[in-house]
Amino acid sequence: MFDPERLLAFALVTATTSIVPGPSMMFVMGQAIWRGARSGWAALLGMQIGYIVWWVAAALGLGTLAKAYPLAFRLLAIAGVLYLAWLGVKAIRHSFHAGEDENAAPARKPSSNAFRDGIAVAIGNPKSLVYMVAIIPPFVDPGRPVGWQIVVLAVIALVADLLIGWLYIATGKRLAKAMERAATRRWIDRGIGIVFILIALLIAVDLYGTQL
Repeated sequence: MFDPERLLAFALVTATTSIVPGPSMMFVMGQAIWRGARSGWAALLGMQIGYIVWWVAAALGLGTLAKAYPLAFRLLAIAGVLYLAWLGVKAIRHSFHAGEDENAAPARKPSSNAFRDGIAVAIGNPKSLVYMVAIIPPFVDPGRPVGWQIVVLAVIALVADLLIGWLYIATGKRLAKAMERAATRRWIDRGIGIVFILIALLIAVDLYGTQL
């Protein structure tokens, strides 16, 4: 039996992280803009295949850690909560400097091999490893089968990624222009920051309650 509150919290976290136009989603949007929606979808699906590598690693590693060293897993979950809260604070702080990074490096150029490159982008993105190690443990109950919990979280993340990716593909240049506006980025960053901090607090309370 899965905790619906944890699943909902994870869905919010994974959706908000997908909304932020990082290298992965910028790659998807670039494919959609320059080569059409089909290339955008190919890139998006390729990334989901690439993420499976990280999810399998998480299922094996975190499952073993939870069984062999429950205290270490709990400390990792606490570290994940702190990391989540730090991401929230960072997003809010960044909102006050929206528009200052307009000259940032452009996203990876579109190519005719969108699916293959999507896999490479997902596997090669160092944030994927940080995401798996730092964010997943707070949403996993070590007292229950860890493998199945991670499978469910992976499905939720995949669905959220596909839905957010569909928005990026469907809106294309309009969404790109909206993200370039400082006012839009400012409110998105603040909203995401608040969501991350609130979820971190809720999980912290839950972890404290299970310790008593």
